[in-house]
Amino acid sequence: MDEQLRQAVTAQLQAVGLTLNAYFVLAAKQLVIQDRIPFAVLTPGENEPNAVTRRAMVVIEAKELGLIPDDSPVFTDVAAMMAYLDQNGEF
Repeated sequence: MDEQLRQAVTAQLQAVGLTLNAYFVLAAKQLVIQDRIPFAVLTPGENEPNAVTRRAMVVIEAKELGLIPDDSPVFTDVAAMMAYLDQNGEF
């Protein structure tokens, strides 16, 4: 662990009354108890939508605001939706 990361981790742990060693022991015990890593493993920016998702969000908001027509088909059941997808080659 590099020094910069160690300092950042130590500062956050001290704020909640833990040492680095106590945290490692806590995490190790939870790994054994839960039989999995006891926290979500995220990558930087993982919660950020990609370009396709951002574009879809903009279109949805524009439709909700009435800026563009909402021509999305509406279905009353799954069979009708599947028939639409089959006819339009979208499935």
